[in-house]
Amino acid sequence: MIISRTPFRVSLAGGGSDFAEYYRQRPGNVVSAAIDYYMYVTVNRRFDDSIRVSYTRTEIVDRVEDLQHDLIRECMKLTGLTSGLEITTIADLPAGIGLGSSSTLTVGLLNALFAMKDEWRSPAELARQACEIEIDILRKPIGKQDQYIAAFGGLQDIRFLSDDSVSVHPVICSPDLREQLVDRLLLFYTGVTREAGSILCEARKRLQAAPDNLAVVDGLVDIASWVRRAILSGRIDCIGDLLDRGWRLKKQMASNVSNGHFDAIYTAALEAGAVGGKIAGAGGGGCLLLFAPRKRHDAVRAVMSAAGLREIPFAIEPEGSRIVHFSDDRHSPVGRTAHHAKGRTAKAQRTANAGIAGRTGGNRRAVASSARLPQAS
Repeated sequence: MIISRTPFRVSLAGGGSDFAEYYRQRPGNVVSAAIDYYMYVTVNRRFDDSIRVSYTRTEIVDRVEDLQHDLIRECMKLTGLTSGLEITTIADLPAGIGLGSSSTLTVGLLNALFAMKDEWRSPAELARQACEIEIDILRKPIGKQDQYIAAFGGLQDIRFLSDDSVSVHPVICSPDLREQLVDRLLLFYTGVTREAGSILCEARKRLQAAPDNLAVVDGLVDIASWVRRAILSGRIDCIGDLLDRGWRLKKQMASNVSNGHFDAIYTAALEAGAVGGKIAGAGGGGCLLLFAPRKRHDAVRAVMSAAGLREIPFAIEPEGSRIVHFSDDRHSPVGRTAHHAKGRTAKAQRTANAGIAGRTGGNRRAVASSARLPQAS
């Protein structure tokens, strides 16, 4: 059995510049952070050649082509593991709340499937292949940032170039500065899940239609650069205003990024002492990220609670997708053959893929586990 653990993310600035419609004309730039909530994917050998997949529903099929879950189906086809598997997904957070769940699943499943083959893939390879599945094969109207932050983890400055290459640069700062940043950020679940496809489709069409819309994303790219420099220079308090500027620009990318209800909630947060913020992900619902001085947190929390929003306390997760459990199934015919064939070389590859064995705790938030949202698969 293989278990992978892959972090969700919060994007701070630059969203939209990871669309091909933009970065093939001018460089894109996103600043994003992995957070300590995870997608867990288990992959296990079945005794027969059937496929069993369990997420919010359960599928049992004889052929990989018959799987309804498109991401799981295409991950299996890409890795060549197309029969005799049981795959289960368990998430700390629901899907559709703007924290990158689809790409988190894709990266985590690829990592687990390659581990099942005793093959190691670098974070860059996992992210590239996840993009291939989601964007090229399934034609989902998304960008590339979620796949890369899920694979790499940490706080990253991600750049997208016209030749379709992606470079990932850690935003290196002292633990004190990182703590200052997280201490000023508050994340709230609005209670509204949404399908991001319609929002992203409209945003991409607008980028294709008029140069003025490219100028909007130019502004978001500038803000990503300013956010990075503010962190590196220790000017953390500047970031709230930058988030506010970015949110006002982002609302110009599609008509349904926000609405009167969310605008009213955001205005109430500002009146309570928040400096800036944004709807996470594509918009239209999901999570609201706010930047506020520590002394204003109680007031902001009270206003958000009165509006029916639920807080998601978080910390930055330093690691990307990793294998947290690997055990050979020596009892099945397939497992016995694989075990005897691969031997010690496979163990070395697994060690490289898993990182430091046994260190699965990561950077955990100092809150009771009851504060987490209910598990969703």
